Amino acid sequence: MFESIKNNWRILLLVVVVIAATVALFAPQFGPETAPGEDVSEAQQGVTNLQYGLDLAGGTRVRAPLVGYTATEVDFGGDPAPEVAEAVAAGLNDTSETDVSAVPEENAVEVTDSSVTESEFRAAMDASGYAYGDVRSGVTQETRDVAEGIIEDKIDQTGLSGGTVQQVQSLTGEYFILVEVPGEDRSSVIDLLEDRGTVAIDIAYPGDNGTEIQEDVLTQDDFEELGSAAQAERGSGAYVPVTVRNTAPEGEQSPAHSFQQAVADRGFAEAYNSDLDQCDYGANPDDVSNPCLLLTVDGEVVNSFGMDPGLADSMASGSWATDGGFRLTTGEFSEAERISINLRAGALPAELDISGQGTSRSISASQGENYKNYSLFTGILAVFAVAGMVFLRYREPAVALPMIVTALAEVYALLGFAALLSYPIELAVIAGFIAVVGTGVDDLVIIADEVMSEGEVNSRKVFNSRFRRAFWVIGAAAATTIIAMSPLMVLSLGDLSGFAIFTILGVLIGVLITRPAYGDILRRLLTVR
Repeated sequence: MFESIKNNWRILLLVVVVIAATVALFAPQFGPETAPGEDVSEAQQGVTNLQYGLDLAGGTRVRAPLVGYTATEVDFGGDPAPEVAEAVAAGLNDTSETDVSAVPEENAVEVTDSSVTESEFRAAMDASGYAYGDVRSGVTQETRDVAEGIIEDKIDQTGLSGGTVQQVQSLTGEYFILVEVPGEDRSSVIDLLEDRGTVAIDIAYPGDNGTEIQEDVLTQDDFEELGSAAQAERGSGAYVPVTVRNTAPEGEQSPAHSFQQAVADRGFAEAYNSDLDQCDYGANPDDVSNPCLLLTVDGEVVNSFGMDPGLADSMASGSWATDGGFRLTTGEFSEAERISINLRAGALPAELDISGQGTSRSISASQGENYKNYSLFTGILAVFAVAGMVFLRYREPAVALPMIVTALAEVYALLGFAALLSYPIELAVIAGFIAVVGTGVDDLVIIADEVMSEGEVNSRKVFNSRFRRAFWVIGAAAATTIIAMSPLMVLSLGDLSGFAIFTILGVLIGVLITRPAYGDILRRLLTVR
């Protein structure tokens, strides 16, 4: 028994790999993860745990650069980054200091205001007195990383199942943010990406010449805790419960105390004595009669509301800031959900240029299903074509059948890996599978030809000698394939990465598992002693 296992351990290893792939493909615990209360999208449901990418499930792909300019090789001269950014921003008209960043780690200064031209930025850099190498289009790596994380958070908060975000680089060196969301139409994805998500609270109050606005009484950084969007207990409204931060560095006033003071100064307690008192900003924005809280997203007012009398009294008395909790009220649940997403995810550090250099592509679910069927048909056709050529070549079932079974086991193992890693199957990945079938059968043909080239194999010693010669050939070919495919896998080239990853993975499985197992099978079938 032990001797039999020792002589056939490569075949047993292949069997174990096939069993493991079966578990990964069909065991429920390896299925797509869902958030609490979230259903797996129809595109991801099926008999197996395989997840399908945009090409096969339908959805939207958007590729766009972040808008901005970056000055490289900047000599900071020992000055702190905020001071450098402030000096550059001073040379730009109508540009906020928040749109200029200095990144010491990259020796770079960037501007993310879309209205600033390259010549204006160069002039500002020259006026700042800091020496620099050159100015290029685009933003720094730090900004791209932040933007990637924020978009991932937005997708997660929205519950878009299977959405992915990554940075890709073109052959000419430009960087793009690539977003793929299966099962969603183009308009919803574009709306999510174009929304930079800057949420703030303003106060509109009666002034001598009509409505006056006190801006940015609260900003995103002032919130300590953020609740989820919830439906109002009464009526059709919705709200987001929040808590304002009531701590601050020594000598500074906390956001909660600042907000409380602003509300008291604008007379909310006097204006809202009962539930009948209303904010009339929506009906008469130019001449309000009572002070109102304005909820703004990206500088646009999305809702206006008054204040509960009890909340207004607690702010007037100065007791509210101790707790700092209240509700951002909206008219629609979808609007409350959008505000919650923007508050949690934060604002994008730069605008995505979707309408300019960006590209987008949308695939319907029916079109994706057609691609899936065509891919399955192509795969089956490839298998039958390979099987037919093998039988024509050898006309010996003892050689041809194990060859075909081994090649199919290799693809099956790759599918198991894809299910285990939750890697989305796309057309490029399927092309990798087909390439693996072709190169795999090529290697098996080399093994069979080498073993049978000098006539009958009458001993295991002779078989092992011939097999080793063949294995050196296929090993060298595998190394060449891996080296050739590695740049495609490492560089951010979109779909080509998936093709390269699964081609390399298939080659490794072949060299380490399936080719040796095929050799053991041939040895058992062809040798006498």
